[in-house]
Amino acid sequence: MTSPALLIGTAAAPHAALVRAAAHAPLDAPTPCGSWDLHALLAHLLHWTPMLADAGRGDPVTPPDETADPVVGDWPDLLNAARDRLAGTWSNPAAWDGTVSLGGPEPLPAPMIGGMVLGEIVLHGWDLGRALDLEPHWPEDVLAAALGAVEGMAPQGREMGVFGPEVPVGDDATTLDRIVAVSGRDPGWSAR
Repeated sequence: MTSPALLIGTAAAPHAALVRAAAHAPLDAPTPCGSWDLHALLAHLLHWTPMLADAGRGDPVTPPDETADPVVGDWPDLLNAARDRLAGTWSNPAAWDGTVSLGGPEPLPAPMIGGMVLGEIVLHGWDLGRALDLEPHWPEDVLAAALGAVEGMAPQGREMGVFGPEVPVGDDATTLDRIVAVSGRDPGWSAR
């Protein structure tokens, strides 16, 4: 089995085209992320992507000021640069060793946070794609690793209110549909 660290760059690759498309889309477009519109999803990515990169590098992490609107000015360039830094950081197997800090009182296991990064890259790529009526694609090894990561973080995600109840899918569901369903999103969601 391929190390998840070696899959991060491939997982992140579809995001550049998605960000380009989002730069020309209405920011009030709906997304499959509950009550979030496209603006809220982009703000989430702009707030948390740099923080997760800092954590993986062992740099001091300051939780983002989520009251400030980051979806202004050259936000597409900032988001692409932050994602590239995130992917570069977590593509290094050393980032997955030991513990990392997300600014809280206790350090967290680096493999848990690395898995969260992988799962979030795929989930939020799917979210952006659906909001923009685009279909990002990932190789099956990326999806299999992301499914394992999302399944592992789902109970805590539900406790924290960031994941909904798992959506039932058929035996013939794709791996991507299973990832989406485990997170509480409907794989059949469409902005149309």
